[in-house]
Amino acid sequence: MPATFRGTFSRASWILIAALAAVWAGSAARADAPTSTFSIVAYDSVTQEVGVAVQSKYFSVGTAVPWARAGAGAIATQATVNVSLGPKALALLGTGMPASEVMRALAATDSLWENRQVGIVDARGGVASWTGSRPLDWAGGETGAGFACQGNILAGPDVVADMARAFRETKGELAERMIAALEAGQAAGGDKRGRQSAAILIARPSDAHPEYNERYIDLRVEDHKKPIQELRRVWQIFQGFHLANAHLNYATQFEAQGRSDLAAMERNRVGETLTRALERGERDPSLLNGLAWSCATNDIFLPQALKAAERAVAADRRNVDILDTLAEVHYRMGNATKAIEVESRAATIDPKSQYLKDQLRRFRGAAR
Repeated sequence: MPATFRGTFSRASWILIAALAAVWAGSAARADAPTSTFSIVAYDSVTQEVGVAVQSKYFSVGTAVPWARAGAGAIATQATVNVSLGPKALALLGTGMPASEVMRALAATDSLWENRQVGIVDARGGVASWTGSRPLDWAGGETGAGFACQGNILAGPDVVADMARAFRETKGELAERMIAALEAGQAAGGDKRGRQSAAILIARPSDAHPEYNERYIDLRVEDHKKPIQELRRVWQIFQGFHLANAHLNYATQFEAQGRSDLAAMERNRVGETLTRALERGERDPSLLNGLAWSCATNDIFLPQALKAAERAVAADRRNVDILDTLAEVHYRMGNATKAIEVESRAATIDPKSQYLKDQLRRFRGAAR
């Protein structure tokens, strides 16, 4: 066991490690593979999210490096990667063991520990980062409040330093801050072998939506000339197609719990997503339509929703779903006459739709 990680565990911790060791035995040798990369593991104290973001000159890095589970923590396993370290770490983190103690436990059972690079964050924001003596230069890491950055075969120490700075300085939700950290690391030189794949995995506690506990955000770029740029692009799409509804689900949950401050935060994040989409000149009609519909049906950010719906219609004039969204926004804004006009256009395109007939009846009732 490396001297850096010598220390004492509680009796209960040693018993757990011993029990798991038999399961782990033999898996490390089969799982070892070189994965040189840079990554960040991080925690959000407000939302309790934990996650990993990573980039590498390695195909499909998202299948090997990142592991996360709500209520447990997150781990990045890289350099001479042993993918079994992911499940092992999550099992230990799930017992409440802090990140630093989990790192020592992994070291205690790994004969190739000096070849590894590992970053861990626990569900309370504790962090640990390890770089063995054998990963190729430049290799190292930096930790801060609720995050750890690490990388190997990098252009230099500025890569992780700039990642840490960007994470601290960027505003917004955890994924936004983590992607900003990757972008800063790449701008500082990144993996000196080049670029190929990137990924982000975030888990967030939810009783109503248990899937969020394992995969609140799970995006991968497997093979691309500019993987972080592509990760940013698909992240923006994901925000509009899926994350807006997730934020509104949490807003409903927080309102029921009497946490109006957190409910407002979740709704505001939808508004921020919509505003950014409009500001960057987003033209994807499905994305704009999804954001506009989410806002309309929750009676939030209606002026921005109107702009998004109008832009979506301009891009796809005969799409009855998009016309229906525009009509709904007009209706929610108190303009039933305009809603009837737009919905009538949709009904002309699809005259057999009972849904559109019901919508027209609803709008005409409001206009009387």
